[in-house]
Amino acid sequence: MQKSIADFLNSINAPMATVMVIVLSAAGIWFTIRTKGVQFTMLGHMFKLLFKGDKGKKGSGEKRVSTFEAFMVSLASRVGTGNLAGVATAIVVGGPGAIFWMWVMALLGSVNTFVECTLAQLFKSRGKDSFIGGPAFYITKGLHKRWFAVIFAISIFAQFGLTNNMVQANTISSAFTEAFAITPMTMAILLCALALAVVFGGIQRIAKVCSYIVPFMALAYLGIALWVLAVNITAIPQVLGIIVKSAFGFEQAAGGAIGMAILMGFKRGIFSNEAGEGSAPNAAATADVSHPVKQGLIQTLGVFTDTLVVCTCTALIIMCSGLYNCGANGIELTQVALTHHIGPAGKYIIALCILFFAFSSVIGNYYYGECNLTFLCNGSPRTGVAIQTYRVVLGIIIFLGSLMTIDVVWAMVDFFMVIMTVVNIISLFLLGKYALRLLEDYRSQLKAGKDPEYHASLIPEIENETECW
Repeated sequence: MQKSIADFLNSINAPMATVMVIVLSAAGIWFTIRTKGVQFTMLGHMFKLLFKGDKGKKGSGEKRVSTFEAFMVSLASRVGTGNLAGVATAIVVGGPGAIFWMWVMALLGSVNTFVECTLAQLFKSRGKDSFIGGPAFYITKGLHKRWFAVIFAISIFAQFGLTNNMVQANTISSAFTEAFAITPMTMAILLCALALAVVFGGIQRIAKVCSYIVPFMALAYLGIALWVLAVNITAIPQVLGIIVKSAFGFEQAAGGAIGMAILMGFKRGIFSNEAGEGSAPNAAATADVSHPVKQGLIQTLGVFTDTLVVCTCTALIIMCSGLYNCGANGIELTQVALTHHIGPAGKYIIALCILFFAFSSVIGNYYYGECNLTFLCNGSPRTGVAIQTYRVVLGIIIFLGSLMTIDVVWAMVDFFMVIMTVVNIISLFLLGKYALRLLEDYRSQLKAGKDPEYHASLIPEIENETECW
């Protein structure tokens, strides 16, 4: 039964994924032109904003989520199994050229992240413990189409809040069973307990935990990758040459190989960095900043960090091993490649990396689910009960995901990802004009030597919908 459902979903996911890639690419090209390449021209300013912090708009006595913490929550969701297992799958199915197109998708898609996260800040609302917002909120406030926002909210809740977390839990359990011979049942109990201990603390605890876990795991993995690359420094030019040649089909004999490389590169890139999906805006909206563009720029760095840094590290580890045609796939291929470079310790290191990468994704994904569940409850007095129930359900989801085979779950992840992405991109085309006006205002204030601040009166036609400004 599960196989039949998975086969059916996969049959409709393929054409839907092609449509998703087309609309995301079109949006990336369009907004790159309209913003004058903001993802490139303001890259240095993005780093400055991330590490300088921001005084925000709220009083000193109020709870707040900092720009750095909001960035880490979104990065926690982005950096997960896709960076270790997804990259390996892209190479196996699409060839080494898929990595090149993954880079292209990151460069194009990063501007979509800028637009969606700027809009999330513009149309955010005040929540109990922080600001709250995301595509469901800016679709409702900006387009006044709640029914359209509900489609998005249900899709992201099903994808990130439920099915994606089953995948993350399953990956952790499988890696630890393989590396340390820990039983799936033991891992299921441990993961369930750890996740619930964090999420019952709400966004404040989630943000704090992510701000510690994410930098540690990213720097640790980067350090391992840099050591591997240093040892294999003479092979790097040849590996890069293979990636580029494969990207344009120069080394493929079979017709259509270039198409598969492009499709796999774009699909795995989207799954990993989430640019344009509508997920990161839910985290971006929580930040307390003085101008919406600030968080838009900071979140753009997340795409670069995820794909151009972490995914590239995985790709080069695999390619430098020369084992990308060995028959292994997914996380197994990454483990085989690292073991080739550093010996038997490789599989243990990957298992530990997966623990941090995937667990941080679980708690980041949980918040996306909570945010959109709050939206769906629409101010109901039972919102608190719904959230507490969701937290218990999350524990059950993690427990089951650690134990079961999840082919059908992967198919559901892809299905809901396509729906939420297409809904979000349509809304970006319709509301992107506001992000462009905000960027123009931000640049003019910077040029005048000011620390940019935004006031709702700048865009009077939506002043009543931008309650936090």
